Amino acid sequence: MMSDILPLAVIGRRVEVSGECATVRFCGGVPPVAGLWLGVEWDNPERGKHDGSHEGTVYFKCRHPTGGSFVRPNKVNFGVDFVTALKKRYALEEEADEDGKACSLKVGCKQVQTVGFEHITKKQSQLRALKDISLSKCAVSCAGEKGGIAEACPNIRVVDLSKNLLSSWDEVILIADELRDLETLSLSENKLQFPLDSLTPPGTFSTLKILVLDKTGITWAEVLHCASGWPVLEELYLRSNSISISERPTDVLQMVRLLDLSSNPSIAENQLYLIAYLPRLEQLILSDVGLSSMHFPDAKTGCKTSMFPSLQYLIVNDNRISDWSFINELDKLQSLQALSCSRNPLTEGDKAETTRQIIIAKISQLKTLNRCQILPEERYGAELDYRKTFGNEWKAAGGHQDPDKNRPSAEFLAAHPRYQLLCRKYGAPEDEELEVPQPFMLKNQLLTLKIKYSNQLEQKELEKQLPDSMTVQKVKGLLSRLLKVPVSELLLSYESPKMPGREIELENDLQSLQFYSVENGDCLLVRW
Repeated sequence: MMSDILPLAVIGRRVEVSGECATVRFCGGVPPVAGLWLGVEWDNPERGKHDGSHEGTVYFKCRHPTGGSFVRPNKVNFGVDFVTALKKRYALEEEADEDGKACSLKVGCKQVQTVGFEHITKKQSQLRALKDISLSKCAVSCAGEKGGIAEACPNIRVVDLSKNLLSSWDEVILIADELRDLETLSLSENKLQFPLDSLTPPGTFSTLKILVLDKTGITWAEVLHCASGWPVLEELYLRSNSISISERPTDVLQMVRLLDLSSNPSIAENQLYLIAYLPRLEQLILSDVGLSSMHFPDAKTGCKTSMFPSLQYLIVNDNRISDWSFINELDKLQSLQALSCSRNPLTEGDKAETTRQIIIAKISQLKTLNRCQILPEERYGAELDYRKTFGNEWKAAGGHQDPDKNRPSAEFLAAHPRYQLLCRKYGAPEDEELEVPQPFMLKNQLLTLKIKYSNQLEQKELEKQLPDSMTVQKVKGLLSRLLKVPVSELLLSYESPKMPGREIELENDLQSLQFYSVENGDCLLVRW
C-alpha cells in the first residue's frame, strides 16, 4: 500500500517500487531538494543509480556501486498484512451496494456479483477450511492484528510466502504462532533479518516438517539459533544464501532427513564433516557449490565410514568433480543408494555412457544413478567390463590369476578399491580377455554365438557371427526373418560359460550386445 504516511521503524523494511523489491536504508532529507526521501537498496543492483551517496554526502551504503536510489514515500509499497493478502488472493473482497444488499466477490481475477451477505459468510467458512495456501508475490509484510490469522484460516498446514516483503524472522514467528497445524512453510526470496536475541515461543513451530529458506540471507549460525524452535523438522532448504558451515549442530536438526545446501559457493569439503553425524540425514543436496573432492579419513580403502550413517541419496550436480577418487570415496558410505552427479567435468563429453558404467562398478550399493534405475543386468555388465578394462593395468601392478601370487600395488588398489572384490566375484580376468584389440575392422568386432530356442525343441541350434555393436532390436529383426515370428513376440537372453547357471535378459532393445557384455562363445536364448 502506497501512502504519504510512513510506518514506524521504516529503516530495514522491505518495500516494493514499480514491481521491484528493495530494502529501506535511509529516511530523511537530501539537500538541496526539499521534502522527505527514502534511500533504498535494490535487490537487483542494475535498477539503481548510485551507492547511497549524493553530491559527496554518504546517506547509506550499498553492496553494489549502482544498488541504491532515492524515492519519494508515496511511490513505495510497504505491503499488506497476512489476512488482507489472503482475502485478496482467495476471493473475499466485499463491496456493498447502496442498499447494502449486494456484494462483489473476486475469484482469481474475475469479479463475481452476488446478492446478500450470506455469500460472504460462505466464503469465510471456505477460508477457514483451507489447508494449503499460496501467498507468493502478494506483498505480505506483517502478521497483522493479533488473532486475525487464527480466526481467518485456523486449519492451514501448507503456506507459500515466497517473494514477499517480510523483513524479520520475528514477523514470521508472529504468523506461525497462529497456525498451530503448520507443516510446510516457504519463505524463499524474503530478505530476512534473524535477530540472535529473539526467542521462539514454545510450540510455535511444533508441527513444522518442511522449511524453505532459499535466498533469505540466513547464515549458518542463525540457522542453528533458530533450529531450536524446529523440533520435528524433516526437510530444510537453504539454497543460495552464501552459507559457510561454521559449527556442528548440537541438539538441533536431529530429525532432518533432507538438507539442501545448493548454490552456496562458500561451502568447502572440510565443512561437510560438521554435518556428517546428523543421525537421520537421508538426502544431501550439494549442487553448484564448487565441490571437487571428498574424503572420509576415518575409513581405509575398502572399509565403510562412520560419517553420514543414514545418507541414501547424494546430489552433487554442477560441481568441479574431475577425478575418480571422488567416486571411490562414495563407496565408503554405508547407506548410499542413489547418486546424481550430472554436469561435472568427470561426467561430461562423448564418453558419458562409459563413465556411467564405471561409476556403477565403483559404488557397490548404488541402485539409481542420475535418476535412472540400475537394473541387475546393467550392474552385471558394468562390473564385467570394468574388470576387463583395467585388467592389464592390474597385471602390470602385480595382479595375478594365482591367488598366492596376486599382490597388486597399493597405488592400484587406491585407484581401483573394488577391483579385487570383482575378481573374487567373477574370477580373475584370463590372458585372452586382456589381449589388446586389433585395429578397428568388422572382422575383429564379430562375435561367434550359439542360438538356442528354449521353448521350441524342434528348432535346430544355430551358430551365427554378429557384430558386438549390433543392437538387441536388430538381432530380433534378424531372428524374426529367420523364424517367421513377429519381432514383438521375441524375448532374448543369453548364457555365458563364465557364469554357469545364470541367464541374463536382453531387455533394452536400444542397447548393443557389447553393452550386455556378450562375448565369443556365449549362447543366445530365444523364446516366443
